[in-house]
Amino acid sequence: MAKGDTLSAIAKKFYGNANLYPKIFEANKPMLSHPDKIYPGQLLRIPKN
Repeated sequence: MAKGDTLSAIAKKFYGNANLYPKIFEANKPMLSHPDKIYPGQLLRIPKN
């Protein structure tokens, strides 16, 4: 994660669709408590599409 990253932007980068951000959020529970609360330096699991 870098400063300014959002789950939507990450979903767009990996899946080509920003609306798939819940897939990343679900794969990273309970580390993430809310989709808007991500921080620089966090390592996230990105499930295969």
